[in-house]
Amino acid sequence: MRKTARAILLKDDQILLMDRNKFGRKYRALVGGKIEIGETPEQALRREVLEEASITFKNERLVIVEDAGSVYGMQYIYLCEYDQGEASLDIDSEEYKISSLGKNLYKPIWFPTKDILNANILPKELNQLLDDFFKLGFPQDQPYQLKINT
Repeated sequence: MRKTARAILLKDDQILLMDRNKFGRKYRALVGGKIEIGETPEQALRREVLEEASITFKNERLVIVEDAGSVYGMQYIYLCEYDQGEASLDIDSEEYKISSLGKNLYKPIWFPTKDILNANILPKELNQLLDDFFKLGFPQDQPYQLKINT
């Protein structure tokens, strides 16, 4: 089963999102990606955020475990504090190479947390959950278990 690590990376009341235009289908997603063999989820998270957004972070904490079924697998979602960097694709990343072809676009952006319901984050269940957490607070003891019906 596929496993990924994703970041809820916050800076000044904004969240880092990946703005996607996948062959005309526009949506946003949390920054992150596949956990490679031999990597911990935290190692994959640091690598992916650096590749996809050129940003470093600190104080990551697992807050959501998303079971997205056999198609998308398990997603480990961490709440992270911004450290440094400007939101841009690393020129050596796969996302940069794919975007340069012009049909499947990736662009890291900062989005206001107060407007998160308008972010069009996929899956929709995660979009709603983020809004709830921004209003009520993130889980402290155990990560929230999110099951997506695919």
